[in-house]
Amino acid sequence: MAYQIPPEPAHFVDREREQATARRLVAERQTAGGAARPLCLLLSGYAGTGKTELAFRLARALHERYPEGVLYVDLDDVRRGGAVEVADVLGDLLRGLGAEWIAPVFRERARQYWSLTHGGRLVVIVDNARYGTEVEPLLPASGDSLVIVTSHGPLYDLQAGAATELPLGPLEPADALDLLERVTRDARLSAEPEQTRTLLALCAGLPAALHVAGQWLRRHPGRSLARLLGRLTSELHDKGIPEVEQVWDAAYDSIGPDAARLYRLLGSFPGPSFTLAAADALLGRGAEAAEDALDELRAAGLLDGRSTDGRQRLPELLRAHARRRAEGHGDPVEREQALRRLVRWYLRQAQRADLAAAGPRLRTAAPVEPVPGTTDVLFDRPGDTADGTAARAYRWLEAERHALFGCVRLAHAAGAAGDWGPEEASALCEPLWTHFLNHPHHGDHIDAFRTGVAAAQRAGDPRTLVRMRCQLARPLWEQEEFEEAERQLGQAWSTVRAAFGTTPEERKLAASTWEFTGMLRSARGDWAGAAEEFAAARAVHEEIGNTYGVVLQTYRLGEALARLGELERAEALLAQARTWFAEDGRTRLTARAEFALGGVRAGLGRTDEARELYLSALSGTRAVSGARDEARVLDALAGLAADAGRQAEAEEHRAAARDIRARLGLA
Repeated sequence: MAYQIPPEPAHFVDREREQATARRLVAERQTAGGAARPLCLLLSGYAGTGKTELAFRLARALHERYPEGVLYVDLDDVRRGGAVEVADVLGDLLRGLGAEWIAPVFRERARQYWSLTHGGRLVVIVDNARYGTEVEPLLPASGDSLVIVTSHGPLYDLQAGAATELPLGPLEPADALDLLERVTRDARLSAEPEQTRTLLALCAGLPAALHVAGQWLRRHPGRSLARLLGRLTSELHDKGIPEVEQVWDAAYDSIGPDAARLYRLLGSFPGPSFTLAAADALLGRGAEAAEDALDELRAAGLLDGRSTDGRQRLPELLRAHARRRAEGHGDPVEREQALRRLVRWYLRQAQRADLAAAGPRLRTAAPVEPVPGTTDVLFDRPGDTADGTAARAYRWLEAERHALFGCVRLAHAAGAAGDWGPEEASALCEPLWTHFLNHPHHGDHIDAFRTGVAAAQRAGDPRTLVRMRCQLARPLWEQEEFEEAERQLGQAWSTVRAAFGTTPEERKLAASTWEFTGMLRSARGDWAGAAEEFAAARAVHEEIGNTYGVVLQTYRLGEALARLGELERAEALLAQARTWFAEDGRTRLTARAEFALGGVRAGLGRTDEARELYLSALSGTRAVSGARDEARVLDALAGLAADAGRQAEAEEHRAAARDIRARLGLA
């Protein structure tokens, strides 16, 4: 009996779900009986995920059910110029079956193979298949046999139902740590938790990378993880994992020019995941070419093909491989053009999302024209309400935030090199402001807005510089960095006094600076000072005829007066603002005005009216995916319910608010 697989490795973790599925399918097949075709399992995933070792593990666990042997062939061993000579593979299988004579030509070898396997019960492992046409001739002629195929991606030319696919992704962090601990038995992993987390992130859940990392730890037992990380990072990024690198190189050599170009460019993509539309913008050859290239990359195992959210991912070690291929085969000019096209595309989409979500407002950057050869994201769909369009735009900004933050850094770096970028970097920060108001990620937004300030300084644009400093001040004071926020607004005022004249746009920016100064006063509890700033800003907007600015400062002044206890004046101002916002279709601001007005009426003892306003505000915030505002409204509803003795309702609202804050990282 042939048994062509190696002994069990010292350590193996996870893959319990895939193993359980395989055992169940085998049991069902053997119970049912009568099949003419062998059970075929397809283990798919990019190199380094442990497909081959899982195939061996399944064969070891099941070999007693298949007493006539376990055969193994690696198609990459006989692949020449991307093609496999299947006749040679059949020859190897026939030798494994003990054939004393092997037919000289493919057709006769196939018949000989079928004769020897007919009615048999054996396992055949076909490793590193790229096409279904390579697998079909190797199937035993027995429904009682099992075939386990490994591939870097789906085998699209296999007929539906011909194989059960078991896709493998990277190990989860807990399983990756388990494997590393088993491989090393190293106390440094628990003694240096931050460095251990960094090491696990570097290995990206790939068993092959974890074994390499384990070898480094065993080789240098006296060094700290912090010292080893720098060298190991350089080793993996610059050279890759030897046994995996060969597979990825071969896969890269097998793909067409568009797929190869896209792969090289994806090594520099500014976010951890991307959509077809973003890939289209990066490649610059049209949506169909991008779609074909992505299909080819998935099939070659050069892309994580397990997407369930419409976003594609290139794990970090594959990304490093793509960068190495770009260094060896890419054109620096082509890369620069592609990245600039991508940044311009993201800027245009972000500006369109900003307009759909927040409506017309103060913006300093000019709208970007359509980027040739790319496709715009569709925010406004047939049958949509304005709120539905706004909610979709907010969701897009949140889903693309990592790429948008990355584009800010990318554009600023290009500007530092003297090529392009300062205008794009600061312009991207304006739609990121709208994103911040609904989905605050304080660390990321502060970094982006600081970069926006630096980009505006480099571009010598005082209008944008004032805007960027004001935007930066708010997340700073929300993190209680009040002195730094004060400094940013002080510098904004210095620019206003030194560079601004009397044009309506310049006066509008000056009024905006008053508004931000008032908001900082509010955050520090100085409501009297805040009211003065808001009143000054409103007066400027009245002078230049900016109705929206007047109403916005009316709303802010109403909030400040409510905090000062002037409830009747506050009620009148907030009711006026609420009416105008609603008539102008500004759902988010209408909800905020309703929330503030509800608080005033609660203070006046009109709790039923307050509850109705809060419920209306809750509906509005949900319509535009305003999670942070939703949590505030839920807290207010909880307070009203508790005061009325409805404790169960109050706790329900509090729990919902806690869940939202936990999701936003604000808990």
